[in-house]
Amino acid sequence: MLKPILYSKYIVFIWLVSAGCLFAERAAAQNELEYVGELGFSVGGAQYFGDLNTRGALNTLKPAIGIYYRKYMNDYVGLRAHARFMQLGYSDVYNKNEFQNRRNLSFNTNLWELSLQGDFNFFRFEPGSLYERFSPYLTGGASIFHYNPYAYLNGVKYFLQPLGTEGQGTALYPDRKPYSLVSYAWLIGGGFKYNISKKVNVGLEALYRFTQTDYLDDVSTTYAGPAAFPALPSSQPTVAAQLQDRSSVKGSPIGVIGRQRGNSRDKDQFVTIELTISILFTSYNCKF
Repeated sequence: MLKPILYSKYIVFIWLVSAGCLFAERAAAQNELEYVGELGFSVGGAQYFGDLNTRGALNTLKPAIGIYYRKYMNDYVGLRAHARFMQLGYSDVYNKNEFQNRRNLSFNTNLWELSLQGDFNFFRFEPGSLYERFSPYLTGGASIFHYNPYAYLNGVKYFLQPLGTEGQGTALYPDRKPYSLVSYAWLIGGGFKYNISKKVNVGLEALYRFTQTDYLDDVSTTYAGPAAFPALPSSQPTVAAQLQDRSSVKGSPIGVIGRQRGNSRDKDQFVTIELTISILFTSYNCKF
């Protein structure tokens, strides 16, 4: 009678040990760590390209800062929302082309942007891993942004869109309407990212915008001419008349009616080059 009892005890003991191991294994599986996303910050420079910077020169980089959240879909694909503030600007004083230098136009603008981007890693990227913590990546998407170009005259700042420097809103040019200060852009870019710890990623990214406006710089078509800007009662030229043609500073004015001021066939563009740092978010995921 002793052996059956011993056998039953052994069976119960083995069952309890097995159940405990199975429970521990399932608990570990249910508590498997998974990276779900990251909250990050970006800082760098922004460069404008357009009617004033036709050479694609990177000689007037201005500040750009941002904040973003990237959702991990898997180890290769992520979706990102990125909000940025940046400054853009350029001046004809940088141009060696004789006409552009004589034109003597300039602008600056603050720009607020919200973008939606898809990121694709070339390599498997797994934060916390010893071997899969670095990857180059491609990114693309679209953004909406607000801008408001301005220039200085005798040390005073003037926003250019209300002035209609190309005759917008005047009786002489009924077909030229004031341009919108909100536009959108298509984005394409790439970068590198590196996981320095289980909680932190760093990276470097260049992102190019093909905007759908030609007025980041307030320059697009032809000169409206002095007749579009009647003089003040004091016979002095208006601010709009002076800012639509700045060539008189360097000699005889060139802003006659119909003369090319900008190139309306091409939209303005800009690029950001940014360093990024982000904090990772994790969750516990069950594989069973």
